[in-house]
Amino acid sequence: MADLETAEKRIEELREQIDRHNYLYYVLDSPEISDAGYDALMRELTKLETEYPELVTPDSPTQRVGAAPVAAFGVVEHRFPLLSLANAFSEEELRAWYVRAVKLAGQNELKMVCELKMDGLAVALTYVDGKLVTGATRGDGYRGENITQNLRTIRSIPLSLPKDAPPRMEVRGEVYMPRESFSKLNRERAEAGQPLFANPRNAAAGSVRQLDPRITAKRALDIYTYGLGWVEGKEMPRSHWQVMEYLKSLGFRTNPNNRLVASIDEAVAYYKDWTEKRAGLRYETDGVVVKLDSLDLQEKLGDVGREPRWAIAFKFPAVQGNTKLLDIGVNVGRTGTLNPYAILEPVAVGGVTIRHAALHNEDDIRRKDIRIGDEVIIQRAGEVIPEIVGPVLSKRTGKEKVFSLPEKVYDPEKKRPACPVCKAEIIRPEGEAMYYCTNAACPAQILARLQHFVSREAMDIRGIGESISETLRREGLVRDFADLYDLKVGQLAQLERMGEKSASNIINAIEKSKERPLARVIFALGIRHVGSEMAEVLAKEFGSLDELATASEDRLQKIPAVGPKISESLAAFFRQPENRDLIGRLKRAIPRLREKEETKAGTLPLKGQELVITGRLESLTREDAEAKIRALGGIAKSDVTKKTRYLVVGADPGSKLAKARTLGVKELGEEEFLRLLEKGKA
Repeated sequence: MADLETAEKRIEELREQIDRHNYLYYVLDSPEISDAGYDALMRELTKLETEYPELVTPDSPTQRVGAAPVAAFGVVEHRFPLLSLANAFSEEELRAWYVRAVKLAGQNELKMVCELKMDGLAVALTYVDGKLVTGATRGDGYRGENITQNLRTIRSIPLSLPKDAPPRMEVRGEVYMPRESFSKLNRERAEAGQPLFANPRNAAAGSVRQLDPRITAKRALDIYTYGLGWVEGKEMPRSHWQVMEYLKSLGFRTNPNNRLVASIDEAVAYYKDWTEKRAGLRYETDGVVVKLDSLDLQEKLGDVGREPRWAIAFKFPAVQGNTKLLDIGVNVGRTGTLNPYAILEPVAVGGVTIRHAALHNEDDIRRKDIRIGDEVIIQRAGEVIPEIVGPVLSKRTGKEKVFSLPEKVYDPEKKRPACPVCKAEIIRPEGEAMYYCTNAACPAQILARLQHFVSREAMDIRGIGESISETLRREGLVRDFADLYDLKVGQLAQLERMGEKSASNIINAIEKSKERPLARVIFALGIRHVGSEMAEVLAKEFGSLDELATASEDRLQKIPAVGPKISESLAAFFRQPENRDLIGRLKRAIPRLREKEETKAGTLPLKGQELVITGRLESLTREDAEAKIRALGGIAKSDVTKKTRYLVVGADPGSKLAKARTLGVKELGEEEFLRLLEKGKA
């Protein structure tokens, strides 16, 4: 057992890594680590937190079930959370889970349902009076993205149900992309010069989260239903197997390979059978889900943290092979990370020829002692992009080369390591595993930065979605977000599928964005570790971009909310000539940025108070409500804690309401909330 100080430091490192991978996986649909690698991080964190329960915090990834939803789609509160599953990696771990379940249930034998674990995107489908009214992603388990219009394009999702269906119900399932469709999509993207999807799950997630449903409709997605979230107005069977049979009778697609088993031995046999047969399936699957059949027992066992006690995912073993590591390349990710990747001697693994593999970061390479020229073990566990497990030490000759990322990207002209794309300065913040390009105008980052800049929480420029952003970049009209303010109606109107009216709407939205407050501009710059709340703090402290840009790290760290990571990130950002030029161009385009923004922080009525919103507000959007809270000095939070001053309750509130009542948090209806806002402005 590690000592407390060492454990605390390692827990912090693991949480940062896992949070980052959650963001890449769930929000950006751009994973940089395999499932096996992610599972290893989570298992290590869970083990340490079990040994040191005093170090467990509410924001730990072990207490969460995913990543935050993207606001562009609108948010849906889940009445009952969509929990993720604990994993078993061996027969012993599966049997240990069963023994615990038997003990908790107080029975000798338990019936179970075995289902193939689909490699896709979990969704919740809500039906009212037999009609599909809402389709949402898992999101963070409690709040998901409203992707109803996109899900309507999937033909295996029924839009209406038979007359005898319950008046209101939520059905849960997994949207996936068949292997054949995935291969076809990547061939088309390769021919068009577009980046390839990493795997079918990544492709499915990216497809259902398109802002244009027509793009989703062109991709051959499918779904398997795996459960019932909740139901009103009709009695349901108290057996999961019978519920699935009932859903099938209503027209929902269920996996014909599901099986009801009477013992743990039968569950193990099911797993072993599909371990051999899974390669013949038309879809990716990475394991078997084992659930207790009795819904009464499911309710009795409940859940712990982020995982139900009544179900477990028994993962399939990874497929491995050996080959030679020819070299290590470096590319720049959408968020500015410098990502090393392996260039391999081609090798067939699991029926796929592998030429490249993920290496994650320099620390991972050193930890595994991977050297250029090594014979290495390649692992593929349902992933198109595999990973290197480690070197075959017995095959070393002494000619292998140790990899150093700074040496790999060293620029003799600038006499320092530099971004391989734009040659700007790279940094590795203390305590982090990744190097980052600090240039906000780096071509490799332009699409991600542009989408962030125009987002509703930032400059709120409507009409510039992912497709338009890519077109503007490809046509050379926008090299960075400051170029938006040089666009003309005539330029936009000439673009494919863009008429005069649409072009005028976009230009009007760009003009309107010039009135955004300083805090929104700071947030829109996309500086690492500077979220919307920190941007508010900085805007109130400095009042202008010029004063913020010239502030030293010492000056920044004197602000109570600013720590070393944020101050280092801010200093590195404003140190870059490219970023200073970008800000200069923004100031020329937006006259109000040339003046200091006066604030009355001391008299703000909600100063320092935390407010949380649950449910749907009728008079304003959640984003507008949170902006008004911040404008009055308050802090808009997403989770209810002991520090929460008010819970604003709208229509159809979620699980936060029960939590707030447990903690004794004061509740405000929508009218009370609006009166509070009006009073604050007086």
